[in-house]
Amino acid sequence: MRGMAEFHFHWSIRVYYEDTDAGGVVFYANYLKFFERARTEWLRSLGVDQSLLAKRTGMLFVVRHTAVDYLSPARLDDQLSIRSRIERLGRASVDFLQEAWRGEQLLARGTIKVGCVASSDLKPGAIPQDALIAMRTATATE
Repeated sequence: MRGMAEFHFHWSIRVYYEDTDAGGVVFYANYLKFFERARTEWLRSLGVDQSLLAKRTGMLFVVRHTAVDYLSPARLDDQLSIRSRIERLGRASVDFLQEAWRGEQLLARGTIKVGCVASSDLKPGAIPQDALIAMRTATATE
């Protein structure tokens, strides 16, 4: 298990009623939404606005693979910390490890592979240089 300091970004989210299922626990697919929001906020904190990046370069980030282990349920009103780190940063893709924590309890761990594609034809392409530099710099210094 990785320590909190080893993660590149921490993002808090509260569990709302809409996030839960009939049993009162977070619906499993919503962890992917939490992870997506944390990755987006991390990029935003690095100065990478995905909307502007797409308009300026024609490149988009898309999820190409996910795997999530669910270890313990989150419930309504829980305050969660989503911890994110880059496991591998390539020329055209990024592999993330993300975890959902409630206090000191690990609830879910996911690996998410994100690729960069051209908006015109969705074919793989290089991550725009400014975004790549921002990610490399952040992961090297944190």
